[in-house]
Amino acid sequence: MEDLELKRLLQQAKTVAVLGAHKDPFRPAHYVPRYLREQGYRVLPVNPRFQGEELFGEEAVASLLDLKEPVDILDVFRPPSALMDHLPEVLALRPGLVWLQLGIRHPEFEKALKEAGIPVVADRCLMVEHKRLFRGPLPL
Repeated sequence: MEDLELKRLLQQAKTVAVLGAHKDPFRPAHYVPRYLREQGYRVLPVNPRFQGEELFGEEAVASLLDLKEPVDILDVFRPPSALMDHLPEVLALRPGLVWLQLGIRHPEFEKALKEAGIPVVADRCLMVEHKRLFRGPLPL
């Protein structure tokens, strides 16, 4: 995806669901969503291990099917081997963008989303890309 399109999608987004959100502040599944919340996004944590607990100012839910509102971005912190199990939930949710974090790729999953008209970014860190697109180059 080109930077201009990516920047447009990130600017328009208000709500980010985080599949695989975590409580451990040293894990990317915690500090990336925390960063997103600090940038003004509403972050909806999804992880059955933390269901009912508060993360990022919201109550964690067990499944994407438990979300009761539209989601602009679905940020995924799940291993590639688990992605196809989540495909029906993702298709039902119909997020505006699915973001597979750094190290996560699954060609069949990505193809299914694209065929459903859902854009996908794979194997990139949302926090790193957000900083790059919105903070600009660092001064020398």
